[in-house]
Amino acid sequence: MVSFLIFLGIIAAIVFWAIGIYNRLVNERNRVRNAFAQIDVQLTRRHDLIPNLVEAVKGYMKHERETLDAVIQARNGAVSSLDAAKADPANAEAIKKLGASEGALGSALGRLFALSESYPDLKANQNMMQFQEELASTENKVAFSRQAFNDAVLTYNNSVENFPNNMIAGTFSFKLASFLEIEAEEMREAPAVSF
Repeated sequence: MVSFLIFLGIIAAIVFWAIGIYNRLVNERNRVRNAFAQIDVQLTRRHDLIPNLVEAVKGYMKHERETLDAVIQARNGAVSSLDAAKADPANAEAIKKLGASEGALGSALGRLFALSESYPDLKANQNMMQFQEELASTENKVAFSRQAFNDAVLTYNNSVENFPNNMIAGTFSFKLASFLEIEAEEMREAPAVSF
């Protein structure tokens, strides 16, 4: 009888231990989702600013239609990638596509801002300066949010991969999350705002 109670105690301890690991993995996965929600807010703000920016420069840059179209196309791709990543922030492929599309958007915006330097009236335009300032501020917020997301991903991935958590993670199909990396080098730096 005593050995049976000891056996039941060991089984109960193992069950509670497994439940604790499972709950910790769920909490960390939810932290990844929450951190991504913060990125979502900033990227959505950025995406919403871009059509207004394009409208502000259209009148000045009539001969630069190709650049404006590239910005709009990159923005639409980034919005689409963001929507896909929102569905499952732990999906590595969706996060990689988001990073690539944000990199393409950053490159297109960089070309737009470089081209705008050729238009003195545009450089002095109050709307243009305000949009540049808002985009620079948003880029900084995106960078901070991305760092928080990547920190949450690191913690979650460590929990998924560490022994003995990996046994519970494998049993309940906890998959590794992917870091959000912006692929364009110019996106790794805060955009230059000139007045």
